[in-house]
Amino acid sequence: MHSTTLHADNRAEVAAALAQDRLVVACLCAAWCGTCSSYRAAFEELAARHPDKYFLWVDIEDHADLVGDLDVENFPTLLIQRHETVAFFGTMLPDPNVASRLIDTIAATGEAELDRQAGSTAERRQWQQQCNLRQLMGTA
Repeated sequence: MHSTTLHADNRAEVAAALAQDRLVVACLCAAWCGTCSSYRAAFEELAARHPDKYFLWVDIEDHADLVGDLDVENFPTLLIQRHETVAFFGTMLPDPNVASRLIDTIAATGEAELDRQAGSTAERRQWQQQCNLRQLMGTA
């Protein structure tokens, strides 16, 4: 496997990985969701295409204490973060090519531009306050 699945017994390991200097791509899903189950292979394919990034699979029901307040409207939902900046949070078509282009675009964007984008709308400012995985892992 190229991604990490969050479990109760690996939270410290995941928190340490999130603290590293690399782009984080997290898929927020649910075990009962058929779309999520079928997307899992595509997510692994994405992780294999981007070995320099950290891919994390999070079941939002198993880890409601961590992500319970996040507004996951549909599946799969991707959360992409660089350092403390949440660059993307939203539903993604279950197509690895679309996600790969998004990841490439964010990876090629400079820190200053990502920071500017993070504050550019009320929705993006809300992501910074509510969706930061580093902060959520630190408080869970």
